Amino acid sequence: MAAVSADEGRRAIELSQEIQVARPRRYAGFVPYLLLLPAVVWVIAFTIYPLIAAIRYSFVNYVLGQGVVEFVGLANYADVIHNADFWHSVLITAIYSGIAVPLELVIGFGLAWFVSLNPPGHRLFRLLLTAPLFTMDVAIGYLGVTLYSPQGGLIDSLGHAIGLNIPWMSTAAGGLAGAILLDVWLWTSFIFLIACAGLAGISDEIYEAALLDTSSQWRIVRDIALPLIWPVLSIGFLLRLVESFKTFGLPYALTSGGPGTSTQLFTTMTYLTTLQFFDFGHGAAMGIIFLLLVSVVLTILVRQMRRALD
Repeated sequence: MAAVSADEGRRAIELSQEIQVARPRRYAGFVPYLLLLPAVVWVIAFTIYPLIAAIRYSFVNYVLGQGVVEFVGLANYADVIHNADFWHSVLITAIYSGIAVPLELVIGFGLAWFVSLNPPGHRLFRLLLTAPLFTMDVAIGYLGVTLYSPQGGLIDSLGHAIGLNIPWMSTAAGGLAGAILLDVWLWTSFIFLIACAGLAGISDEIYEAALLDTSSQWRIVRDIALPLIWPVLSIGFLLRLVESFKTFGLPYALTSGGPGTSTQLFTTMTYLTTLQFFDFGHGAAMGIIFLLLVSVVLTILVRQMRRALD
């Protein structure tokens, strides 16, 4: 009887231990979903719901304080498509992004390659290059008003010193060029960090083998470094391109879309239409049409990049 009791006691202890192990395993299945819950709530609250609301408002006439007053169908979309100012803002946005983002890509990669060579003071140089990322774009825009001012502005004065008399704030080309230069200064740091991470992943043995064949840094960059980090660099390019389509604070603080509407990006026009003139129906339709245009552009770019990688 004593032996039987001892066996039953051991089985009871083993069973209790199995139960204690099984309980954490059973509840452990809920932990990943619990950790993802804040991200899911964020996406629903700030992405999916605003998108659904914008689609709804694009088919109605919404009056502030009264709500939806009538269903207009596709009338808002027809008005936007036939609006020359809308297509002008899309063109200005395309010019802005088409110049600023490639410049940031080239300059950011060039600076990252220079830092990867470990020149004297490269740690301080790396720190200075990342500093613009911690600056608000609106603050950069207001700073640009001072820098480009014809009454003693730093950039304007430097231009006069070397014989360049550029009317930064009074002409369409000058205002757009000034906004692009500030954007390049602000966002080159982003590409720089991505390029540094990609270059750090290239083995030193690859460079050593390349140096046996050539001493040209340009050939090493063109034939080795750039092809190896292009998958990483292309992701940075696409992220920066998407972000440039949403640029608002910097150019608006610098020129407010002027002179006239010469530097009015799509985001500026949508802001004025929706939040200044309270035309929510046309503003929502503008956003949906622009979203479709950007989706087509990004789809084409992604396919071209995949072909290049293959």
